[in-house]
Amino acid sequence: MWRFVKNVGFTLIVPGTVGVYVPWMLAAPSGGAAALGLGARQLIAVVPLGFGAMVYLSCIWEFGVRGRGTPAPFDPPRNLVVWGPYRYVRNPMYLAVALVVLGWAVFFQSWSLLLYLAVVLACFHLFVLAIEEPSLERHFGAEYHAYRLAVRRWWPGRPYGSV
Repeated sequence: MWRFVKNVGFTLIVPGTVGVYVPWMLAAPSGGAAALGLGARQLIAVVPLGFGAMVYLSCIWEFGVRGRGTPAPFDPPRNLVVWGPYRYVRNPMYLAVALVVLGWAVFFQSWSLLLYLAVVLACFHLFVLAIEEPSLERHFGAEYHAYRLAVRRWWPGRPYGSV
């Protein structure tokens, strides 16, 4: 139960800020939701918003149940998470948040949110290269090394463990 609470807390603070709070704050000065009706673009935005949310929730589930931890540095998983979306791409949680931001950019018809998305993606990439991958390599050793060689960082591919 405590792991669930920590995963929810992490979700609200980190991805909730990057994927929901900041996009809404950036879109509000240009009219925000109040200035928009529900048209075709807003309906199209449901696709990346919904898919991003589903992938993110699946990642959190895998971290909690199979990894026995959270994505938060204070409670990392005890097991390397290579199931669910992680079978296809090494960083599905970041991609899920990026899809949500893309969905808001479409919803609000906002170029500033597309620029924000580019900055977010650059920050994710730098964080993964400088901090996350070296940390996983130290913590999980050969297991992570084999996973890293088999699964792409950003583009989904063959499922991990498939022949």
